[in-house]
Amino acid sequence: MSTAIPETAASPVLRVAGLRTSFRVGGAWKTVVDDVSFDIGARETVAVVGESGSGKSVTALSIMRLVPEANGRIEGRIELEGTDLLALPEERMRDVRGGDIGMIFQEPMTSLNPVLTVGFQVSEALRRHRGMSVADADREALRLFDLVRIPDAARRFAEFPHTFSGGMRQRVMIAIALACRPKLLIADEPTTALDVTIQAQILELIRELQREIGMSVMFITHDMGVVAEIADRVVVMFRGEKVEEAPAARLFASPEHPYTRQLLTAVPKLGSLRGHDMPRRFPNVDLRRAEGELGVIDASAPEPADEPDRRGAPILEVAGLTTRFPVAGGLFGRTVGHVHAVEDVSFTLRAGETLALVGESGCGKSTTGRSILRLVEPAAGTVRFEGQDLMTHSKAELRAVRRRLQMIFQDPYGSLNPRKTVGAALREPIVVHGIAEGAAADRRVAELLQRVGLEPDHALRFPHEFSGGQRQRICIARSLALQPSVLVADESVSALDVSIKAQVINLMMELQAEMGLAYLFISHDIAVVERISHRVAVMYLGEIVEIGPRAAVLDNPQHPYTQRLISAVPVPDPSLRRQRGGLMTDEIKSPVRPLGWAPEPSRLVEVGPEHFVRRVG
Repeated sequence: MSTAIPETAASPVLRVAGLRTSFRVGGAWKTVVDDVSFDIGARETVAVVGESGSGKSVTALSIMRLVPEANGRIEGRIELEGTDLLALPEERMRDVRGGDIGMIFQEPMTSLNPVLTVGFQVSEALRRHRGMSVADADREALRLFDLVRIPDAARRFAEFPHTFSGGMRQRVMIAIALACRPKLLIADEPTTALDVTIQAQILELIRELQREIGMSVMFITHDMGVVAEIADRVVVMFRGEKVEEAPAARLFASPEHPYTRQLLTAVPKLGSLRGHDMPRRFPNVDLRRAEGELGVIDASAPEPADEPDRRGAPILEVAGLTTRFPVAGGLFGRTVGHVHAVEDVSFTLRAGETLALVGESGCGKSTTGRSILRLVEPAAGTVRFEGQDLMTHSKAELRAVRRRLQMIFQDPYGSLNPRKTVGAALREPIVVHGIAEGAAADRRVAELLQRVGLEPDHALRFPHEFSGGQRQRICIARSLALQPSVLVADESVSALDVSIKAQVINLMMELQAEMGLAYLFISHDIAVVERISHRVAVMYLGEIVEIGPRAAVLDNPQHPYTQRLISAVPVPDPSLRRQRGGLMTDEIKSPVRPLGWAPEPSRLVEVGPEHFVRRVG
């Protein structure tokens, strides 16, 4: 596929010139986007990349005029097809938002109204901006649900956002943004919460709309594989400034700015560990540490992690775990079926071992993690942790166990109390569990913040004052506060830019080596999974369909679903950009089953040393 830049018209769709955005902090103005300029032509995709905190999202919010006027200031010029957006009255700007410009925000749960059904929120945009009737809007909304691959769309249309997984919520946001066929789509990390197969379909959907209606795209991301797959040009930002702009092929082949070169060095590449049996740390990446203006990278090959002792007793044993959620229907709201979220899942985890759980969003991997901690109650199965049967524990006993069995949740904003400083959020479990008090607890908080790449004085800030990636680091620090032996990490690095992701993965591996920590690492990022995991389990429709040593599963996948997952991983090289086969039209299977339904008999068959694949019969 050609990676040439599309020919841009004399007047581009979007022109940003001398953009400067500032916020009032402590009575003084602080500039966070400084003199940024770029154009986006018709049908062109421009990727804006950089670390969290580099100003990418603030640039997008400035274009949409969503910076609060009370403490924010936008200067420069922003033109949409020649119209100066900064000069428009607010009433006209409301028509532009969602109509001429669509935006997909980074955190779907904070963008969706929790008291309105997801179907209503999509059809509302169609009625408001395209003047459709209620019936026509609902039909079009259902079509969009099918396009973004929401299974059982007709039923889920009337459900509320909290019933959807993180990836499913992001698909709803994408449907809303695409509903009005905008001239410009601003996509702020739109595929971060999505698994690779759905990500591939969303990228193809965006391309189809570009061809069909001439839509332009501003794609904000830290995933350089996605940049290589979709971008015509790339704008690199660092500390609020544009430091490099180039066609995608040229930027990947010969980056000119030191920051761009370091950024590309930090990108995980699937297959880079082929031939290595054990996980390996990333090169030592610290783009934030000051050495001159930029950080440094030690690209020497680090030592591999130690092999966990396979002879000892497992620290966590899961057998026949099954979790189902009732589905109400009929006039009286009786239970008419169940969502079979987790079905007969079994695995073991040893001290010092990382088992990665991968699969599409909605496949049951997050529910598996929550079921192990009994944050949702399983319908059947056993969970033994450090020799104790958690299924028989009282609530008080579970609270004691959860000190040693911690979870990092997928949505960092929903995991933090917005009324508490992050210091208070970290300090509370340390004090409650008697680990430290007073000045010792404060020192522990400062130490935890530094270990995840933040500063001690960040303890005084509130969650809303951090970027999405920074909030995820805070959640990781909080999970480490109680010195657990097993950590269930649910998409713990999905919101992080590449350099911070590398640092956090290295940190997790260091802690594992120091403390013998075991990780159940839930992720859709298979390139990261290759780096951190000793074993990999692949889930599909609530079942583990393949499990085995990392090298065996990723280098020689045996189940058709595993093969499809791996083939969909984007490669961070524009010259290898794939020819796509178009959008999938087959209906996604639903995990909803009628009352009394029993799964088809199946079993895990050993196809290699400790490598098992599910076979029917």
